[in-house]
Amino acid sequence: MPAHRAATTTPRPDRTGVSRRRFLGYVIAAPTLVVAAEMGREAIMGAPEASAAAVPSPPLPAELYDLLDVLRDSARPTANLIRIEVNRDGTVSFALPRADNGQGIITSTQMIIAEEMNLDPDQVIVTLADARPELVFNQLTAGSSTTFTTFTPIRVAAALAQGRLLAAASAQLGQEVGLLTSRQGLITGNNGKALPFGELTEAASSSVTEATDVVLKPREEFTVIGTPRTKSDAREMVTGKKQFATDLQIPDALPTVICRGPGLNSALISVDNIDEVRNMPGVTDVEEVPSGVAVRANTFGQAIDGVNAIRAQWDGGTIEGENDDSVLAKLRQGELPLAVPAGVGDTLEGDFVFYFRSNSSLETNCAIADVRSDGTAEVWGPAKNPIAAQAECAKKLGIPQNAVTFHVIQGGGSFGRKLFSDAAEEACEVSQKMGKPVKLMWTRADDSRQGRTHPMATTRIRALVTGDSVASFEIRHTSVATEINPGLGEAITAAATKAPLGNLTVSQSIYVTTQVTPYNVGVSTSLLNEVDMRFNTSSMRNIYSPDTAMARELMIDKIAEKMGKDPYEFRSEFTKLTRWRDVVDRAAEEADWGKSMEPGTAQGIAMHVEYKGVTCAVVELDCRPETVNRQIRSARTGPRVTKVTFVVDGGIIINPRGFEAQMMGGINDGIANALTSSLRIDDGHFVEASWDNYFYTRQWNTPPEMNIVIIEDSESPEPGGAGEVGVAATSAAVACAYARATGKTPEYFPILHKEPLPYEPYPTVPPVPPSPTNGLDFAS
Repeated sequence: MPAHRAATTTPRPDRTGVSRRRFLGYVIAAPTLVVAAEMGREAIMGAPEASAAAVPSPPLPAELYDLLDVLRDSARPTANLIRIEVNRDGTVSFALPRADNGQGIITSTQMIIAEEMNLDPDQVIVTLADARPELVFNQLTAGSSTTFTTFTPIRVAAALAQGRLLAAASAQLGQEVGLLTSRQGLITGNNGKALPFGELTEAASSSVTEATDVVLKPREEFTVIGTPRTKSDAREMVTGKKQFATDLQIPDALPTVICRGPGLNSALISVDNIDEVRNMPGVTDVEEVPSGVAVRANTFGQAIDGVNAIRAQWDGGTIEGENDDSVLAKLRQGELPLAVPAGVGDTLEGDFVFYFRSNSSLETNCAIADVRSDGTAEVWGPAKNPIAAQAECAKKLGIPQNAVTFHVIQGGGSFGRKLFSDAAEEACEVSQKMGKPVKLMWTRADDSRQGRTHPMATTRIRALVTGDSVASFEIRHTSVATEINPGLGEAITAAATKAPLGNLTVSQSIYVTTQVTPYNVGVSTSLLNEVDMRFNTSSMRNIYSPDTAMARELMIDKIAEKMGKDPYEFRSEFTKLTRWRDVVDRAAEEADWGKSMEPGTAQGIAMHVEYKGVTCAVVELDCRPETVNRQIRSARTGPRVTKVTFVVDGGIIINPRGFEAQMMGGINDGIANALTSSLRIDDGHFVEASWDNYFYTRQWNTPPEMNIVIIEDSESPEPGGAGEVGVAATSAAVACAYARATGKTPEYFPILHKEPLPYEPYPTVPPVPPSPTNGLDFAS
């Protein structure tokens, strides 16, 4: 069974200086109490520490100012537009300008507000805000940044509300504020008299907007933050009551599916039997649209039947004739040179290939659109960039942006996929063409073959070892272009990414602000080059880091071997910061690093620094023939991870239970990246057409033992990112364990990519593979 335990490390310096700073907030002119927050600029923290045992490495840019800093600074100008309202019924409402796709940010936001206002989290109502263009950069859900960017402004607003309510109660009870206590929405004086929040909300309000300052609750007094809590929607999820986009009952919005071509991005030339399909049972409309032929019907099954009945002519698409090898050849042509000449001193080199991976989530790409004859439109979907999505929908429809209302719906997973609004844009185009509301859904085959992917890439590393130190460590990552379409979440930077070289500029910025080499390895550089813009890619979960971490940590093991050092001992000795080293040391201790292992099995260790946090994974991998060759029907088996020890210092932990769940998901993602999950290109299309074909970590490959240790007394004064932080270190630890278990350093990932397929590929025509009808034959 997976286990999580809190962990403490060495004594930390006093942290009250940060928590007791004064912050500016606003009481908004309103009939009831409405408050907002301003954001001041925090200092950059985390200077590198020299090590006597290594040549100190100057910090890479991400060590001084990373992607989370970029996203928080971009959100500062409109932080005061995010508001908390105290209701007459004693509840507190907050429309979160982010998207919850299962990561639990609604629950953690409830906890943050409840902490400052001494409430039970159930008294806090958190919903997702519609697209709000006035927020500019402040409605982007990406880069594991939600809690980091909203933590302080939400606390400031909540603390301000609490202060106003206490002041109103003081006046009505005739007692000093210092004599009052507040608990679960009830303010009580020392004489026993009490007033509920609901009776104070009007008295605490203001007729004019006024600025005031507040002091936040010190960390030592937290009673809600740091307490494990089950997700607020957990019961609805397991009972089937939770509603996602395609569950919504929007009047007259009928199921709609698009027939897409056989090649990647194939364009429609002609349709041979459109009238025949229009007359099929349940079909209401069939129309040609930019991405194919849209079929609207009474049920999704009837719509899919219509799609598969279409006979059409298509062009070859954007990668006609391409395969894995031809794309790799183009990547090789774009590789940047390594600066330090080979052969100077003891030179170690590594060259690794990473194949395409699917960006599909549990919930397929979907949206509802109602484009009306009066020049307005209403859209419902799980958008992580609703401002950019609203702007793109308006552009496709030829109407002003403010004529589109975009409702952000909770999503069933994202992994970066829902940074893109192609389903919403298509739904708008189809609704406009048909003159009717539509409930558009991509099929699994659409997601796999036409959807967005983690791009194919190579990573080359050269290290110069001199005696007991590393003089230089160079990383050159070359990738099929990663489309960072939404920019920072609003229309301006989203448009800029589509300008010539614009996307490359954004990609370079993302790379530079996320990549850290956490060791003292002399002159350290890490550079990106991107080529080939014909694919549908996305900033998939953890973007570049899993690939670069696998390459980097394998090379660290090679350097350790060259120096005659144990892989863990090298990391502990050469790690830059004490905070990072503490995590490595704790992981080795928890995992009993170096214990005796049977031949064909091994431990692997890897660390990663990102999202204001540090992680270290120790993986035990079984590569014995009886494990690798075990037979499971239509399955990808291969090496199996039998145990993962994962230690993480993620700063302040809002909800340990939710944080642990995020680590579990990231660990399974990491195993998939290293071992099993990839897409294969054959003659201009991806072979995989469903999750039956795409081998994400399954039950037979997931570790039966998982020990997650969360450092809960971190020296960091703020929360780091959680949504992606578990991926890179796990991927790299699996790769290192494989090299140690087999004696062979892998050269491409996932390791099983070139193994024979355990299934017969589905054809590209018809585009939707048939659903199985023999499930009972395999039931026990």
